[in-house]
Amino acid sequence: MALQEDLEKQGNWLFKYRSYVPLSILSVGTILYVYTELHPKTFILKGTSYERYYEMLALCISLTGQFIRIYTVGHTPRNTSGRNTKQGQVADSLNTTGLYSVVRHPLYLGNFLMWLGPAMLPGNIWFLIIFCLLYWIYYERIMFAEEQFLRAKFGQPYLDWANGRPAFIPRFKNFVQPNMPFSWKKVLKNEKNGVFALFLIFSTLDILGELIRGETHYNYFLIIMAGLTGLSYVILKYLKKRTNFLNEPDR
Repeated sequence: MALQEDLEKQGNWLFKYRSYVPLSILSVGTILYVYTELHPKTFILKGTSYERYYEMLALCISLTGQFIRIYTVGHTPRNTSGRNTKQGQVADSLNTTGLYSVVRHPLYLGNFLMWLGPAMLPGNIWFLIIFCLLYWIYYERIMFAEEQFLRAKFGQPYLDWANGRPAFIPRFKNFVQPNMPFSWKKVLKNEKNGVFALFLIFSTLDILGELIRGETHYNYFLIIMAGLTGLSYVILKYLKKRTNFLNEPDR
C-alpha cells in the first residue's frame, strides 16, 4: 500500500477511536499529578502563591479551546467538515467562512487547547512535550484523511480554499464573516459535554490533590461549576433524546 493510501486509512481508523486517546492521556496525567502531589519538589510552582494562577491559566486555555469549538460548530450547517460515520466520510458542503476562513481544522485546534489545560496540571514539562508530539502525530493522520476526502469530493474549490489557509495555526488576516447565523441549539446539542468534562476534570484533580495533602482548601468555584454544568448536561441529554426542542432545519 502506498504511503498516501496508508496514511488515509490510518486517519479514518484513528478518527473512529479518537475518544480513547484523551482518556489515555488523562490516565497518565492523573498518575503524574498524584506523583507531583506526593513529591512537590518536582514542580517548581508547587506550594507557592503562583500555583493557583497556573491552574487558572490551564483552565482558561481549555475554555479557549471549548470556545473555538462552540463558535465553529454554531456557524456550520449539518453534515459538513468531513464528518465521519460508520459508512464513511460525509460532507454536504464546504465550510469556508468563520473560523474556516483562517484555519483548515478549527475543531482540532479547539481539541488541542481543551486537552492542553489538563496536560499542564501535573507540572511535568516532559509530559507536556510528549502530549504535544503525540497529539500532532495522531491528528495529522486524521486531518490528512479528511482532506483527501474533501479534495476528492469538491475538487478545485477545495484546493482554492485550502491554498490560503494553514492547517492548524490560524491566519486571522483572512477572516471572513460566517455565512450562517449562530445556532445555540446546535451548540447545546453537539457540545453539551465539553464544558462539563473540563470542570469535572479540573475539580476532581483539585479535590484529589487536597486529599493527598490532607488539606481542605478546595477550589469551590471548580466544584460548583462542575455541578452546574453536570446538571445542564443531564437536562440537555434528556431534551436531545426525548424531545425535538434542540432540532433545527439543516443544523
